[in-house]
Amino acid sequence: MWGRVRESGAGFLNALRTEAKSGREVRSHNLFEAAAAHVAACAEDDQERIEETAGWVSPEALSFGVNELACRAVIALARERDESPRTVARSLLGLPTA
Repeated sequence: MWGRVRESGAGFLNALRTEAKSGREVRSHNLFEAAAAHVAACAEDDQERIEETAGWVSPEALSFGVNELACRAVIALARERDESPRTVARSLLGLPTA
């Protein structure tokens, strides 16, 4: 039992320790920031940036963020164009109006 307590305490202390920064500061990115940067990199066909942003969050989180960004973008364009989201989404993909 004391072994578990010791391991838990050691893990906690290790988490509190600050390590010297080596060059660039590393910080975590939220999934929406990652999705926005990833989609922008895809739009600009910047393969290096695409690979970088893909590593910011898990693939599942990135997929969720990209989906959320797509939904918000379609809704914003639909309001701007005074059209339905379905019409805008089909138009963006070059599909015939349903």
